[in-house]
Amino acid sequence: MTDFFAPWPDYFPQFLPGLLVTIELTVLSLVVGLALAVVFAVWASSPRRSARWTAIAVIEIGRGVPGLITLYIVYFGLPQLNVTLPAFAACVVAFGYTSAAYMSEILRAGIRSVDRGQVEAGEALSLTHAQRMRLIVLPQAVRRVVPPLIGYAILLYQGTSLAYAVSVPELLSRAYTAASLSYQFASSLVLAGVMYASISLTVLVLLRIGSARRDRPVRRLSPALLVGRRVRA
Repeated sequence: MTDFFAPWPDYFPQFLPGLLVTIELTVLSLVVGLALAVVFAVWASSPRRSARWTAIAVIEIGRGVPGLITLYIVYFGLPQLNVTLPAFAACVVAFGYTSAAYMSEILRAGIRSVDRGQVEAGEALSLTHAQRMRLIVLPQAVRRVVPPLIGYAILLYQGTSLAYAVSVPELLSRAYTAASLSYQFASSLVLAGVMYASISLTVLVLLRIGSARRDRPVRRLSPALLVGRRVRA
């Protein structure tokens, strides 16, 4: 058993740069994906049927096509159209599009959760659809969907291991390279899994703490206590 863990002190410094690449890839893909997700969600909520169905088609394609195929299309397919991207950039584009498709559905659920009466009030004030979205709907929807968006971010962080397929030196790539040299595949891959899990579990714990604080009941002061405070003031 000691032989299983013996290589870890040597592996860990080798894997750290790969972990940083994984985190960087996750953050950039989330930025691209969230920006596109807002556009897709608003587009899919458009009163125009043609725009709405076009957006739904784009979203469903992103959700229906496996992430690895999307990555291969971007990395290997676009060069046939004279568009060549480095491996890292291709991963950001592919993961960003797939993320946008999934996160747009989360945002759409948040948009639908906003009280219809507020939207009708905006209509009564002669606000356009874009103004109602920007001023009334989206600010509330985004706050409500933060927990599921963070949950998806964790899945994306784990899913960036697909970047290994196009030779991006992320965590899985580093682990597999080390295992190929030492033939300690189990030890190397388990350490990589522990490093993946450590970040994921840390984010989950922070999310639960944040959710608990947000859901904590607000203490209400009785009218008598308020009157007493005013008198003392």
